[in-house]
Amino acid sequence: MSQHTSHLIRTLSVVLAVTSLVLILFAGVAAAQASGDRILSNDQYTSDKARRLAQSHDGALRELNEGVYHCLPWLEVQKQSIGFFKPKGATQDDRYLSMRVYIEQDPSPQFSKLRTEERAAAMFSRYVGPLVRRMAASRPLLSDNQLDGFTVILEWQKQAVSAGDRPVHETIAVFLKKAVVTEYLAGRSSVGHLAEVAQVLGWDGETALGALKLKAWDDNFVSTYKVANYQVASGVTCRQ
Repeated sequence: MSQHTSHLIRTLSVVLAVTSLVLILFAGVAAAQASGDRILSNDQYTSDKARRLAQSHDGALRELNEGVYHCLPWLEVQKQSIGFFKPKGATQDDRYLSMRVYIEQDPSPQFSKLRTEERAAAMFSRYVGPLVRRMAASRPLLSDNQLDGFTVILEWQKQAVSAGDRPVHETIAVFLKKAVVTEYLAGRSSVGHLAEVAQVLGWDGETALGALKLKAWDDNFVSTYKVANYQVASGVTCRQ
């Protein structure tokens, strides 16, 4: 691991401390079920292929929604964001299972001072692998030849703001072909390889930044972090 990468990982530890404070405030207040409006309704699809995927794998989408809601409570799944969308730049009816999440954390000065690509790489390293694993957990879904890939969209607050100012969010959209994800799930590639082969687009607020080239690394935060005083709902099992 390079010295620069080690510095990025150390910087993220500052973010964790702040994130913990935010989560304690919400500990124990989660509803028993995730809101169903996080899943795109079938009547919103524009192609038969997408509708077939949504109908065939409705249970997998609901399980994904519930799993993130209960087991990763600091991630807010955006409304109508779980579904089979066309990836950016597709010239045919490719359909990627997509999810958009907002990462609940207060921005730290140290994190905000990093370059855009460094912040994006840190978020990619932390969340893309775990979310892809959850998205591809259904064997029938992963083996469906109508599914072409996966999209993970991550959003977070860029920096602290003064009273009365609007916060600026940063966003990355990560597009991964199914064959690449299959190799990763089988243990034949790393998160770093995912970053090398993924199409990653970035936004600073509403300003498109275009394609980003990121260097990512394995980050075990999602598998090890425990929210203080948070109790998973009865009957829910959180799997890594």
